[in-house]
Amino acid sequence: MAVTLLEFQTPVTAPDGSTYLARAVGAEAEVRGATWHGWIEFTPVSGGEPLCSPRETTQPNRTDVEYWATGLTNVYLEGALARALPRPPKSSPPPMSPPAFGSPGRPLAAVPAEENVTSVLDPFSVYRKGEAMLRRQLGALSAWHLVNIILDYKLSDDSRVALSRMPASALIDTIVNGVQHAIDQSVGRSSRAPRY
Repeated sequence: MAVTLLEFQTPVTAPDGSTYLARAVGAEAEVRGATWHGWIEFTPVSGGEPLCSPRETTQPNRTDVEYWATGLTNVYLEGALARALPRPPKSSPPPMSPPAFGSPGRPLAAVPAEENVTSVLDPFSVYRKGEAMLRRQLGALSAWHLVNIILDYKLSDDSRVALSRMPASALIDTIVNGVQHAIDQSVGRSSRAPRY
């Protein structure tokens, strides 16, 4: 049979601001002489149904469960009240939206549509300082910038979509080879020019 062990004089406040009077309650376990259980009951100050926490302690006898009750602080009682309050039902997550693609791959929308993009680097200017320098600087750029350089300087006949599907290493090779080819063409033309 349950017995009131201690009634607390200071009201306990719930997260929603409502207040409760608390009392520590104990009872001998089902198997007589085995142990005592202790819990907290909360009565709303403004009236209404009382609340009961789950088991808060198990002690070997009534004396020990009474001693447990004397050590309870207001902070502990607030925690016990939170455990006693009914839990709101968990809301189910919203349904997932269907996939946009039927197979893996980069969506074409990821490639900028504008054709008049200004590239962030002049590959011819950097190449004058050496191929290694050009490769290093190109390696620091995103694939999107590499595609813009290729298109702005007309270093390949491939379309923006085709270039955007290439890995960065292939784009860098395309730029370096395109610059070298353009320089070779320029040098070849000037060496064949008639001398006056």
